[in-house]
Amino acid sequence: MASLTKDQQQIVDQGTLSEINGWHHLKVKGNPYEIGFQHGYLLAPQYKDALRTYTAMTLECFGMEYSFFVEAATRMHKDKVPAYLMEELRGLAEGFTAAGVSTTVDDLLGWNAWMELTDYWWPTVAEKYSKNPPKGPRGSHCSGLVATGSATPDGKVVLAHESFDEFWSGQYFNVVLDITPDDGNRIVMQTVAGYLASMTDYYVTSAGLAITETTLAGFRGYDEKRVPEYVRARNAAQFGNDIDHWVELMNKDNNGGYANTWLLADANTGEIARYEEGLIYQKLDRTKDGTFFGCNAAFDPRIRNLECADVGFNDPRQQTGARRQRFMQLLEQYHGKIDVEMAKKILADTYDPYLGYQNPSSRGICSHYDVDPQYYADDPTAVWNVPFYPAGSVDGKAVGAKEILAMQMWGRYGRADGVEFDADEFLREHPLWNWQEGYLKTRPSQPWTLFV
Repeated sequence: MASLTKDQQQIVDQGTLSEINGWHHLKVKGNPYEIGFQHGYLLAPQYKDALRTYTAMTLECFGMEYSFFVEAATRMHKDKVPAYLMEELRGLAEGFTAAGVSTTVDDLLGWNAWMELTDYWWPTVAEKYSKNPPKGPRGSHCSGLVATGSATPDGKVVLAHESFDEFWSGQYFNVVLDITPDDGNRIVMQTVAGYLASMTDYYVTSAGLAITETTLAGFRGYDEKRVPEYVRARNAAQFGNDIDHWVELMNKDNNGGYANTWLLADANTGEIARYEEGLIYQKLDRTKDGTFFGCNAAFDPRIRNLECADVGFNDPRQQTGARRQRFMQLLEQYHGKIDVEMAKKILADTYDPYLGYQNPSSRGICSHYDVDPQYYADDPTAVWNVPFYPAGSVDGKAVGAKEILAMQMWGRYGRADGVEFDADEFLREHPLWNWQEGYLKTRPSQPWTLFV
């Protein structure tokens, strides 16, 4: 690692990094270049390791080299990233490089675009390269809820979310990044080293907003000429001053990439919203009294039937239908009691609505694909409907109005229910997955942590 110049050291000294309960808690501030340089320099080891894994797993999972997607991102996205984010990328690249991980802006365009391109763009072009092209995203799995008014004890907003991911990927979403930019809102978000946006999409902003999403299962559609989701999501978080403004920014030049059901909470007004954003159709529902949830099923019938392959909206054997049913039950059962602690409890729920008893499986709000023999799943297009698939819940996050206004968030790394994942034991029991050896990490049980 080369020594820093005096100017570089002054920039790095503005940032702070702490390690707590499996998380890397990074605080950065300044102009876009300074924010990027602090981020890159302080999280270079995490980026290096994640890149090593993603490079190997991209070939294993898609049959294409990682560099193929970097080249595609540079070609399609470089002219669509605003100047302030290009400066942040330049700072990131130079920060990583100064820390001994040689990186270019083009490398980071590919890194930020990876999720969108592999899941949304690749299915639209794969037939040019593959005799067995995918028909939609590999993974559309998360659980989230938002509540306000009579649904909560104090009438104020609560928003909670857990990410589902393939474990080799989700294990790297253990960065809590606190950005204080010279221009725009302060942002606290869950993310990965090197990302401009959250990508699990969990944000708290100084505009009083908390924002999250669950992806739209089986979504199909991508417009190469419009702006990628990671740019729109970051821009909306940094500059959106209320729900309407956030929606306006998020949908501007929407390219269909990483299509989501967004859940929003405004701690200033007590209003919550569910915004379903397809490429062709969008739907905004809002209230100051009630709940919304996300389970990867599209609620808008136009999006569900015309832009998605329905993979279980009404089927309790499938992860979408099962969680839709369970959320409906729990949000009614706990109406009036949904505070941050209750939201954490709901995220940890492993009740199986299809079998009718507690059963960690793919069908729980807190999913455990890795222990599910998949006796009942019958959707041949669902990539994760494979016995003992190493995927599922990898975290939990929650906030109430108090945390939002104080720019704080609760996070739990590992699984929302705190159950350990032992990679060595899993690979011994399920040697079919040994191709992930050296990349798959053990995630011990961790407590909930308040980030301030």
